[in-house]
Amino acid sequence: MADQIVITEKTSQAKDIRAAVGSRYGDVLPAEGHLFDLLEPEDVVPAWKRWSPILLRPEGLYGTRPAEGGNKAAKLKVIREALRSAKRVWLATDCDREGQLIGQEILEHYGYRGQVMRVLFTAQDSLTIRDAFARAKPNSEYASLYAAAVARRQADQIYNLSLTRTATVVLGRGARGVIGVGRVKTPTLAIVCKRELEIRNFVPLAYFEVVATAHVAGGQFRMRHAPQERIVRREIAQNVVNAARGFEGPLGVRVEEKRQGPPKLHDLPSLQKFCSSRFGWPAAKTLEVAQELYDGQGKKIVTYPRAEVRYLPESLIKDVPRIVAGLRVGKSFSAIPVPEPPVIRKGASGSFYDKGLEGASHHAVIPNVNTVDELREIWPRLSIDEKKLFDVIARAYLAAIMPDFRYRQTTATLDVRGFAFRAAGRQPIDLGWRAAFPDWQPADEKGDDAQMLPALRDGEIARPENPTIEDKETRPPPRYNEGTLIEAMQNAWRFVDDEVLRERLKEAKGIGTPATRAEIIGGLKKQGFLIPQGKNIVPTETGLSLFGVLKQADPALVDPGVTAQLECLLDEVVIGKQEMVGAIDAVCDVAQRIIGKLTEGAGAGGPSLLGGVVGGDAGVRPPTPAMKRFADSLARQKGIRPPVGYMKSGTICRAFLDQHARKKADGGPPG
Repeated sequence: MADQIVITEKTSQAKDIRAAVGSRYGDVLPAEGHLFDLLEPEDVVPAWKRWSPILLRPEGLYGTRPAEGGNKAAKLKVIREALRSAKRVWLATDCDREGQLIGQEILEHYGYRGQVMRVLFTAQDSLTIRDAFARAKPNSEYASLYAAAVARRQADQIYNLSLTRTATVVLGRGARGVIGVGRVKTPTLAIVCKRELEIRNFVPLAYFEVVATAHVAGGQFRMRHAPQERIVRREIAQNVVNAARGFEGPLGVRVEEKRQGPPKLHDLPSLQKFCSSRFGWPAAKTLEVAQELYDGQGKKIVTYPRAEVRYLPESLIKDVPRIVAGLRVGKSFSAIPVPEPPVIRKGASGSFYDKGLEGASHHAVIPNVNTVDELREIWPRLSIDEKKLFDVIARAYLAAIMPDFRYRQTTATLDVRGFAFRAAGRQPIDLGWRAAFPDWQPADEKGDDAQMLPALRDGEIARPENPTIEDKETRPPPRYNEGTLIEAMQNAWRFVDDEVLRERLKEAKGIGTPATRAEIIGGLKKQGFLIPQGKNIVPTETGLSLFGVLKQADPALVDPGVTAQLECLLDEVVIGKQEMVGAIDAVCDVAQRIIGKLTEGAGAGGPSLLGGVVGGDAGVRPPTPAMKRFADSLARQKGIRPPVGYMKSGTICRAFLDQHARKKADGGPPG
């Protein structure tokens, strides 16, 4: 038996590692994602098999058990047998928090005590993999990464199962089915539902704008009346029109030279937003295509796609010339005028920023330096969608090392008998990074501010002609598509009113993780809470009903800000600012408070989902006569009113008895 082994996250990874290093580090054994699940509550405390509104937190942590499905059992057996004789293990799973958990949970479950080395790579070509093994560090250096993954998994199990059971028992009295509550899932549903309700409740406001064509010596251009507040009465707009007729006067002209830096490199959320907007792709498709570019056979042309930051480490500055040279073999990329030397921007406003990577497992998605010089051979192997996505990633990289876009911003103002008119326009001086995007034109800058202005002199006379009233109407906010929903999840601080907390949450990464957000949205669609509508995503009536009931029961259940605060604590485990148990405690405290509010609300005749979210009461078993008598007796003794439907629904009656009679006897009421 080998005295050392390599554990990978999946078969394709194992294949790439074998191709790169052979068996130099021992047998290469693939997992299949998570080979272990957490134990169920009833596996830990048998009494928890009965659903009730309590916090399902065990002493210590939930243990693990082998996962089922696929070839997981067979792969786990091979790894388990190999661990018996292995003196050293090389963990070569994905480089993120989840990858750390997938590898290390195997060793923890079997109590492995040999030497463990951690191999981290953000690309899967042979050179990167060989370098990663050469630079491997003791796995103990990644204890905080593992602790963060454990904290997230344990906290989610406690929160999600405790509140799902509580909501089902307390809110779903008599309803068929489970009311699923998730620490991230439920606030995500809330984001979409709130927007939908905003749209449905939106009352458009009619208003009026006045435009005129200004004539000057060098030509003509459009000017618009620019009042401080919207004009909502037509007669006021008509007064402006009357004032402009026959008027001429001196222009105020201000010309400024401005510059604009390139957009940041892509992380997974920004890629998902871009591809949703440009190509109409669901978030899951963007990740799927990016994953194929990352580890697809004969491809491996981009870095790790589940990126959570939009910066690169400064150590990658040395790779810039090689990546540029490799991209230049592509006909479309060779036309992009990348300067020599390229423009290297460091710091928060640039691309290379070590501090911006703190707490993150991997950097922005860029072309793979070790395979980019094979672009000519790889390109024919790519599908149409893969070519589209690689083009997006490559152009973003090239733009990041090109000069600023420089332009001349001209603003013209005209005082028309006390009414201010304004026009603005920009003329490019140097396209800079904009040249990486050949489809872009100045007209792409929307609105009047993008118009091409004639030569203007400060103080020259202008005549506004043909002043016209334009009828306008306020519009509701746009519906989310999957890309903008992921952006909203990432920027959950926007849903927080407290200014101090908003600032703190801006530094966090929102709710969920880049790797899980598409999965969360997909889960809400599978459950019938969200549905696609063209490029957009909207809640179903079922989803809206669930949101309404949960919000009424306790707003914290559907508050993205609350979840973002908890995400902050979980993220702080990675950088050692928070202990694993402390983060779990914080999530449990929130869950316990919500459970208390839900049960209090139920006792006071709070909301029920009867006949609502998860189906009506038809077919539900009625209570026994003894249960009904006992419920009536309890109600009289305690001076309370039994819940609606307790005479017809055994579930409602049982929940009422559980709540008010459980302390009396172990067996509860007769029946």
